Amino acid sequence: MIKTIVSTELPIDEQFCIRKNVIHNGKDGLRFCVVTGTHGDELEGQMVCYELARIVGGHLDSLNGTLEIFPALNPLGIDTIQRGIPNFDLDMNRIFPGDPHGTMAEQTAHAIIEDIKGADMVIDIHSSNLFLRETPQVRINVQDAEWLVPFAEHLGMDFVWVHEAATVLEATLAHSLNSTGTPCLVVEMGVGQRINHKMCQRLVGGILNLMQHMGMWRGDVLDDVPSPIVCKGDRVTFLNAETSGVFLTEMTCGTNVTEGQTIGQIVDPLRGKVLSTVKSPVNGYLFTIRAYPIVYEGSLMARIFNSEEV
Repeated sequence: MIKTIVSTELPIDEQFCIRKNVIHNGKDGLRFCVVTGTHGDELEGQMVCYELARIVGGHLDSLNGTLEIFPALNPLGIDTIQRGIPNFDLDMNRIFPGDPHGTMAEQTAHAIIEDIKGADMVIDIHSSNLFLRETPQVRINVQDAEWLVPFAEHLGMDFVWVHEAATVLEATLAHSLNSTGTPCLVVEMGVGQRINHKMCQRLVGGILNLMQHMGMWRGDVLDDVPSPIVCKGDRVTFLNAETSGVFLTEMTCGTNVTEGQTIGQIVDPLRGKVLSTVKSPVNGYLFTIRAYPIVYEGSLMARIFNSEEV
């Protein structure tokens, strides 16, 4: 069943709508929400929503409860390939929990929170931007780690990053929902404006596995769900460019690296010179790698989980 949760008139005889697909079976059961499209240039979640609607909708007898799918929280951003909300110059994931008496964007954020809160689980799907490629991972605020990590371990992602709180995160959808007692896991994967089919299929399988763990799904799930690397505390090393140039690498994220191993080179195409060699300063797991090759001094090149105790 398709339901509209937000409907607002736009200036020139058009309508701004946010809709969800509600798939329900059984008299009781839990409520599981999958949301994405908060940033218009992050598209991995579109395939995940499609696959979930197809699989669960086609096997209703295997569902015990309610699955709600929100493919586009920022439909104008998706339509125009913009990260934020067009004309408002706003990152939608920085205005939650919104304001029922505020601007159109703030009213929309408020309506989304009111509609989702109270769910038994929320998966908030994001891609990376155009500049970075991310291995499939779950990001959890350290304040919610004890509560949420056990759920994240059933999603079958490669990596769980328990990060320190930051002021900006207090205005995100996930923080706002977790603050109400509604569990929300943030999934990050891939690269902006693209869809990686293999990553999306993994997440679909992980979501069904988590639903089965919660007693909501009796259908097929992954035979062997991998245990993720759980990164707690200050064990992430950030690699930044020492110079400007073109970054060349054959490395992929989701691989183990050793101290001193070459990640890539920053080169000068005019003079045919290597300007800088990017090396791993630690033994660890490379979960973020630069995707866009043009870099400036200070640009983020990679993130590595330090596998050795610090």
